[in-house]
Amino acid sequence: MIRAGTIDEISPEGEWLILDIGFSSTKSSCGLKKNRYDPVELQFGDVKEKICHSIRDSRQPVNLVIEAPLSIAFNKQGNPKGRRFEKQTDQTTGKSKTRYWYCNGGCGVMVAALYLIRAISEMPKPVEIRLFEGFVSFKSGTVKSNHSRDVELLRKVIDHPEDYRDKIFTEPGDIKMDETDVLKSAFLVTGIDTGIPPVIVSNG
Repeated sequence: MIRAGTIDEISPEGEWLILDIGFSSTKSSCGLKKNRYDPVELQFGDVKEKICHSIRDSRQPVNLVIEAPLSIAFNKQGNPKGRRFEKQTDQTTGKSKTRYWYCNGGCGVMVAALYLIRAISEMPKPVEIRLFEGFVSFKSGTVKSNHSRDVELLRKVIDHPEDYRDKIFTEPGDIKMDETDVLKSAFLVTGIDTGIPPVIVSNG
């Protein structure tokens, strides 16, 4: 069974796989942190196999965090709409920054996540898979994106959820920009409905 996790399941304990996902034919485009082990950087095909292997070997529920859009929003006209945490105001300049799920890199990592979840759904699953969305964005202009660093940042929130309640979005009202927006699982397009996973945010 693959389902959305809950805020009560965000805890330092348990089996955690934290993935910064991406596609590349030549480079290591993914970062993966398993429990307390150091992160590893891999290509998509290798990280998919490693995650499926970890799930097969686990004897307890697996908490899977993917740094990619795992839910999507549309307005009442049926057009794509950003989610609340995907827009932020720069405190220095007052300008808005956005990283909407349907723009630029968001689409690419979402497609990678679709292929990963499809692979997991097709394998025998002796344990429950709990999904969480990671969102590491709006970094300082001097900070470069780094797959290993991003998964470590998400692990920091998981280790101390009580200190980061304002960085964890769980209710549709917290995720939607407007009440009339329609929020759906990103995996519905593949025939898989996982529900709406909580979003764990880190600004780096």
